[in-house]
Amino acid sequence: MAEKIDKTEKFKSKIGGQALVEGVMMKGVTTGAMACRLPNGTIDLETWELKGGKKPWYKTVPFIRGCFNFVDSLISGIRCTIKSAQKQITDDDEEEEEEEEMSRLEMWLNSKLEGEHGKEIADTIMVVVCVVVMIVCVCAFKFFPALISSPLVKLGAPNWCITLVEGVIKLALLVGYMWIISKSKDMNITFKYHGAEHKTIACYEAGLELKVENVRQMSRFHPRCGTSFILIVVIISVIVGMFLPWSNVWLRFGLQLLLLPVESAVAYEVIRIAGRIDNPLTRAISAPGMWLQHITTCEPDDSQIEVAIEALKPCIPENREDDIW
Repeated sequence: MAEKIDKTEKFKSKIGGQALVEGVMMKGVTTGAMACRLPNGTIDLETWELKGGKKPWYKTVPFIRGCFNFVDSLISGIRCTIKSAQKQITDDDEEEEEEEEMSRLEMWLNSKLEGEHGKEIADTIMVVVCVVVMIVCVCAFKFFPALISSPLVKLGAPNWCITLVEGVIKLALLVGYMWIISKSKDMNITFKYHGAEHKTIACYEAGLELKVENVRQMSRFHPRCGTSFILIVVIISVIVGMFLPWSNVWLRFGLQLLLLPVESAVAYEVIRIAGRIDNPLTRAISAPGMWLQHITTCEPDDSQIEVAIEALKPCIPENREDDIW
């Protein structure tokens, strides 16, 4: 049984996280941390300081901060994911890699990354990767649904009907993609760490001691999850799409691209409200994202919970008032 506490000790934390390869990354107010289960069974913990002090205006102003904070999270998430994957490489794996002949491109990359400006080059690569990922996602969830729905224009269907079909296709692509990757053994493990991340944060927010038996009883669904953010962006894009023309698919696609930052900014604010306030309205708003988390999170085992706890502990500030959402 989890230790019982007074309900007044419950609060909403600013700490957020992400599942990694055999690990979890957490970001608090002043500290970031990633914990990974190594092939030998031990837990590797890495921490770093986050930029403190006053944030730039564009990261604090409502309806502007969402896009910038999302890009920052995407870049740091990819960087930590790559690091966590590297931690799974054993000495035997390294010996096998050394025996293989390196391509000229690999040799050039290694020489640059190990040089004086290696960190700057690695950061640039991260940005490029993020841009490519975002372009692919935009094409998949913006252009193709519009292209597939456009023949309904010639059939004389009303705009609201065409937009509704487009929205159904967007949701089908998103849910279908999540469901397909969840069937992968590696992704299933990652989704278990995702569940461990949510349950650990929920335990901390409930004011319980961070012990496996306490975390185990928490819900693996959380309103501030990135999965919910993505789904809300899609839902908002469907609503916005009701007011966009269908006369030209390329024009519609261009307008959708221009409005994507706006949709993301609104979705960010919705997630913030849902994460801070618990009432029938915010629960209704969170419900679709929480449902989708049935796919993107799985119940973790105790060893995965242990990793999530180790990642969370360094991110907890000494003064809890600094961490209230």
